[in-house]
Amino acid sequence: MLTDDQRRAAVDDAITSRRSLRAFLPTPVPRETIEDILRVASRAPSGTNTQPWQVHVLTGAARDALCNRILAVHNDPAVAATHAEEYAYYPTQWQSPYIDRRRKVGWDLYRLLGLAKTDKPGMHRQHGRNYTFFDAPVGLVFTIDRVMQQGSWLDYGMFLQNIMVAARARGLDTCPQAAFTQYHRLIAEQLGLGAQEMVVCGMALGFADPDAVENTLVTERAPVSAFTRFHGEAP
Repeated sequence: MLTDDQRRAAVDDAITSRRSLRAFLPTPVPRETIEDILRVASRAPSGTNTQPWQVHVLTGAARDALCNRILAVHNDPAVAATHAEEYAYYPTQWQSPYIDRRRKVGWDLYRLLGLAKTDKPGMHRQHGRNYTFFDAPVGLVFTIDRVMQQGSWLDYGMFLQNIMVAARARGLDTCPQAAFTQYHRLIAEQLGLGAQEMVVCGMALGFADPDAVENTLVTERAPVSAFTRFHGEAP
């Protein structure tokens, strides 16, 4: 049995070592491991235990078929322009500090990859790697029933976080991907989603490529003092 210190260290390490990685090895992930991760993640809390998550696991030919279909559209600007996100993930009007953080992570990644600000084709290719799940052998697509409201989306975030933390505890890495939402119509057709299923996001799952320079990116976090206010007497 783990001691309290060992348990705390294990949980803290799984959380703090989680990063959104953008290059994976082709090493397969056993189905039983994927099922185990999802089983653990399903312990996420949800309002009145509604459990609003639905997961589509793509591997092999099914994964490749979706990737190829989306990439073909992504690489045709005229056709890509006819596809748009179904919900607003980002604000329509950016302001500090959010826009500053967004720009920094983007330019930090491009700098590692040797992409200059004027290299639009290079940026397009890198963005397109989203649609190969960054070469991860497992692609996850998450959907939610359209009847569910904002509270269920909060619950969904906790479920997604559980997946990423459970993956880390098993030596795997992930990358949650809002990029897939632009092509929700293609995803719905390819996966045979019902009319009531709304695409929430995608996620890459697999073993990180240790030699990929993009995987050396470590994003910054604001200190606790920057986002916290304590009310009441200090103990």
